[in-house]
Amino acid sequence: MKESQAERLKRNHIFLMKHEKTMLFSGIIVMGKSEVSDKCRTAYTDGINVVYGEKYLERCDEPLLRATIMHEVGHKFLRHISHYQHIFKENSRLANFAADFVVNDIIVRWNTPDIQIGEGWLWNPMFRDWSVVQVYDYLKKEQQRIDDEQKQGGGGAGGQPDQDSDSLDDEGQLKGNNRREPTDIEEMLRGMHGEMDEHDFEKASEYDIKKLAEKIDGALRQGGILAGILGGDKPRNIDNLLDPKIDWKEVLREFVSSICVGKQEYSWRRYNRRMVANDIYIPVAMGETVGEIVVGIDTSGSIGTEELNKFATELVSICETVEPEKVRVIWWDTHAHGEQVFQGNYAGLQHMLKPMGGGGTRVSCVSEYLVKENINAECVILFTDGHVEPNIKWTHQSPVLWVITANKDLNVPVGKKVFMDE
Repeated sequence: MKESQAERLKRNHIFLMKHEKTMLFSGIIVMGKSEVSDKCRTAYTDGINVVYGEKYLERCDEPLLRATIMHEVGHKFLRHISHYQHIFKENSRLANFAADFVVNDIIVRWNTPDIQIGEGWLWNPMFRDWSVVQVYDYLKKEQQRIDDEQKQGGGGAGGQPDQDSDSLDDEGQLKGNNRREPTDIEEMLRGMHGEMDEHDFEKASEYDIKKLAEKIDGALRQGGILAGILGGDKPRNIDNLLDPKIDWKEVLREFVSSICVGKQEYSWRRYNRRMVANDIYIPVAMGETVGEIVVGIDTSGSIGTEELNKFATELVSICETVEPEKVRVIWWDTHAHGEQVFQGNYAGLQHMLKPMGGGGTRVSCVSEYLVKENINAECVILFTDGHVEPNIKWTHQSPVLWVITANKDLNVPVGKKVFMDE
């Protein structure tokens, strides 16, 4: 009895879940639904579910079919649909190229005959270790250069203008996605037209992005345990995937700026600085400023001068952006040693800081100090290496952001944490 494409797909799912190169992604492979449809030309995912084209699967040998499965799995575990909707909506063609370059390079680097990308798949060694956004920005600049040349009548390399083409090539495969390889990047941008991979952004937008990320991380961690037990391949960069680099400065700005949300009242206590420069005096909208910000800085000895300078410089930028009425800097190690209060003009604040302390580390003392002194702050920012007492007691009620320099595993009792990494 002839094996159906759905049965073949399931069989190869099991094969990949046992393979030393891909068993790490077992949880992602079985996540969501995988189905075969005669309405799909190649394959696509909405970030959870995957649909494969029946005619396309019929043309795939086993290594190519497995590569197709892992290509869609790659889009899932790298969160391309949920995290990069903004660039897909800006230019779906270039965003699709960028995402495919990144995913296909992962498959190529496995270097196994069991899983092989096909002729015409987008892959270029120049994009190794590039992010989707980096590849997208590069392609966008190249596309702009080509468009400018064509507007000037030069036609670019070879002097050939773009030509319209049907959506399918001679073999019935979808043009404009990862199934066709131009001779170089420029020819790809000049000659590839037609439809892109299908992406169900409407359905993807219905997902809880945070819960989806947690689900993917959990699946990868379980896969990592399985790979470790069975002797499978666990790439070194999987830890970076599970602990993605976050722009801590951006998180810091967003945290402080979010305090402003919802305030509609106006205050005559201070004038709008932007308008004063034009001799126009209007009240500051309370939605453009915050009250008092508390900054608790760990001085236990593990916080270096360079880190402190970076943080202080960013703090000045935040102060100039959201214009807090007051910034209270508290120096602490096992207890609060003292404070410095700044108000009004924050220029040069980083040069006025006078650290105090240098002993052990007990972050609970900051909460105790704030409660004891009855300090009602709009928010509290804690700057620490994260090597603090195991049972943190935090009773102060203001929103808290923990900026951590070393101990990524610190469990914070309240608020949000971000790892300080460049």
